[in-house]
Amino acid sequence: MDDNKPQFPHTVDATMLSTFRACPRKFELMYLRHWKPKAESVHLIAGGAFAAGVEAARKAYFVDNLPREECVQLGLKELMVKYGDFECPPESAKSMERTCGALEYYFTQYTLGEDGMTPILLGKDKHGIELAFCEPLNFPHPVTNSPILYTGRADMVANFAGGIYVVDEKTTTQLGASWSRQWELRSQFTGYQYACQKQGINAAGTVIRGVSILKTKYDTLQVMTYRPPWEIERWEKQLYKDLGRMLRAWKEDYWDYNLDHSCNDYAGCPFALICKSPTPEDWLEMYFEKRVWDPLARKQLTVEEYEAQWI
Repeated sequence: MDDNKPQFPHTVDATMLSTFRACPRKFELMYLRHWKPKAESVHLIAGGAFAAGVEAARKAYFVDNLPREECVQLGLKELMVKYGDFECPPESAKSMERTCGALEYYFTQYTLGEDGMTPILLGKDKHGIELAFCEPLNFPHPVTNSPILYTGRADMVANFAGGIYVVDEKTTTQLGASWSRQWELRSQFTGYQYACQKQGINAAGTVIRGVSILKTKYDTLQVMTYRPPWEIERWEKQLYKDLGRMLRAWKEDYWDYNLDHSCNDYAGCPFALICKSPTPEDWLEMYFEKRVWDPLARKQLTVEEYEAQWI
């Protein structure tokens, strides 16, 4: 294989697929060549810390059977560890202090043991808190011939409202009708139900709990979204179609540019400056660094460490 050609991915997840569908060139830069912005996103830092805090509190309550208030305090401690020494931009409300406040607010609205949700038991001692999955697909890697793996992590799989539901928490700055509607076709949640199906879990749908973090207040909204069997089958068919397009791009060593709305959606694509330059390599070295988030090991790796795993 050409030494300058990046490895084809051995695993894919919802975020990678969403990126590829929006802009194959961004997918190549971010997940094949592993360029990541040197400046970390406050939304990712705060969201990850919040999720870690919720997970720690739930484990303390449902697994260790600790008092509710102690569980929340353990969740706050874990949140602060995960937030670390990241310096929140002054214009953002997602500081460590405000994110801690959001966690406390969350558990006043969805009290542990009183919100109607109990994590399912996956075995004698395994609770459905932070359910990880790694499902082999019927799509061989072009070099190793091993199956490509579909990976992900759900915040919780719980008994709720007479059925089994995947539970997902999301921090945001704005809640409302448009926030609620955006999940109906979201591939992430179809993938959750697909993975549950593969593990013999009959999940009825997904419960999404949004927590808005503003400088003066907090708010929350809970919505439910469902995926009947035909939608899961369509999602799987589309997954294989996208992997096929991905493989063709890799073989041709050319990745299409979007050059449209996705370049400016949300806070804007971090690679916009790269795509505006006739010499992108100059800017990549200046504003980006190479690192890999390994979804299976749940830690940052160097490119060399990551690629060595698959040799």
